Amino acid sequence: MNIYDFEIETIQGEIKKLKEYENNVLLIVNTASKCGFTPQYKQLQELYEEYKDIGFTVLGFPCNQFMSQEPGENGEIERFCELNYGVTFPLFSKIDVNGENAHPLFVYLSSETPGLLGSKAIKWNFTKFLVDSNGHPVERFSPNTNPRQLKPHIEKLLN
Repeated sequence: MNIYDFEIETIQGEIKKLKEYENNVLLIVNTASKCGFTPQYKQLQELYEEYKDIGFTVLGFPCNQFMSQEPGENGEIERFCELNYGVTFPLFSKIDVNGENAHPLFVYLSSETPGLLGSKAIKWNFTKFLVDSNGHPVERFSPNTNPRQLKPHIEKLLN
């Protein structure tokens, strides 16, 4: 199993197979518009722009599970990201990342790359999962990890 086995819904409501990202290094992030970490959208966009032409993509998944910090509808979220942070990387429909309604992609990511002390739960917005070009999750980064700090990890997988 790898992430290419999953289907997801884009923020525009279209169903997309993650297989479309085959052979790309991916950074999958659960996001929120009203969080202290929301300014990370800027750094995520910068990473995307720097590496997108050599096989890297950021995938953003809005989530409202952490203190209701993503209350908007998909269209509002998309406009917010574009207007405030110039986001052009792919965004997807709002999902749950924990609990019985957690999206299967995040259940998989969490089980393959456990967090601190082996925890499978995602502890907050802007948890980041780095996935290699074969579709295998290789590392989880905490919400407070600045996306710029991921450059050496991304470059290692791109080379």
